[in-house]
Amino acid sequence: MASKVTVNVKTKLSDCLRPLLLGALFLGSAVHAEVQSIDRVVAIVDNDVIMQSQLDQRIHEVQQTIAKRGSALPPEHVLGQQVLERLIIENIQLQIGDRSGIRITDEELNQAIEAIAQRNGMSVDQFRGALAQDGLSYEDARDQVRREMVISRVRQRRVAERIQVTDQEVQNFLASDLGKMQLSEEFHLANILIPVADGSSPETIQAADRQAKDLYQQLQQGADFAQLAISRSAGETALEGGEIGWRKAAQLPPPFDGMVSALSPGEVTEPVRTPGGFIILKLLEKRGGSTQVRDEVHVRHILLKPSEIRSEADTERLAERLYQRIQSGEDFAELAKNFSEDPGSALNGGDLNWIDPNALVPEFREVMAKTPAGQLSRPFKSPYGWHVLEVLGRRATDSADQMREQQAINVLRNRKYDEELQAWLRQIRDEAYVETKL
Repeated sequence: MASKVTVNVKTKLSDCLRPLLLGALFLGSAVHAEVQSIDRVVAIVDNDVIMQSQLDQRIHEVQQTIAKRGSALPPEHVLGQQVLERLIIENIQLQIGDRSGIRITDEELNQAIEAIAQRNGMSVDQFRGALAQDGLSYEDARDQVRREMVISRVRQRRVAERIQVTDQEVQNFLASDLGKMQLSEEFHLANILIPVADGSSPETIQAADRQAKDLYQQLQQGADFAQLAISRSAGETALEGGEIGWRKAAQLPPPFDGMVSALSPGEVTEPVRTPGGFIILKLLEKRGGSTQVRDEVHVRHILLKPSEIRSEADTERLAERLYQRIQSGEDFAELAKNFSEDPGSALNGGDLNWIDPNALVPEFREVMAKTPAGQLSRPFKSPYGWHVLEVLGRRATDSADQMREQQAINVLRNRKYDEELQAWLRQIRDEAYVETKL
């Protein structure tokens, strides 16, 4: 490995130095009049190098970001080491992507740049101008976005695809206090508080009770909740019409959790005695909950992935041939069993069963939405590879339990992904040949 790296580095450096050497021959003694600084290698990473110019550029970008947050900059040598380590990890992943045949087309890159600009409320031209104001090159920004897209796809293949969540893990999470908290209904609430001080006399408590009941009657007769809160409530948010924001059902103390769950938006609870006094809650909005009507699609697909032995173009051509064979009458399920590289569906003939479109990557979801039931799609590309899909049916279903299970799966997958990603990054860093020159 060391000899290979040395040869590659020498080749790269000789290519960089050749123009300078030729220039020296023509300049003769003038070379001695002025010493020109040249770029230098700051790290060797497997079969590639990181240059001082790359490090300087990234340090400048990080300094700009830190300055915008108003934070203090760490010492220069500490920042330099941190940034260099980040570049090394990125470089290793980019080399993995290159060996795996991952390529980002100009069209994909343009779409990504446009999406970034839109998220910041800008056009592409405005985005370019904003970069210039920060002293950043638009071409450098495009290159960084391309690098991040490659890295994202490498992580998808090497990390995300090997994460498994078992049914038992899902059920354990749903039964846990944390699961109930994260997946419970959410309510947008407002309140009116009629206070009762500690140690108040029975007469004072009764007077507060009568006041709360009178307010409740007014609300039942159509009085404006916000106006009553502003004029009568002792709560901290009285001047905001009593609005207290979103609360999950699990965050509400009994009996409010059950009372609010039974309300429809716009309704109020009866006054409830609490340690601080009598409280009336109004439900402004509700989200989540036990009734979730959603559209589902029954779909099957064949997935083909580019690899070290099959290029992107070869993979696309194979997907086109399989599409033509299915169009000619060959059995979709048999071809999926023989060719599909989706381990979760290949043995089932590519069948993904009934699935929520929102659980799919945008590229797959968009093609599926445009494909009529009973029809086959043309080959298309997603971050996973090349697909051919067939829509078998569509339905709308009340699937609260399935929705909660899918939410639990997403929570558990995200948690496992973060853990698995950090372990994988440590692994590839340990396995790589890295020599720093700082």
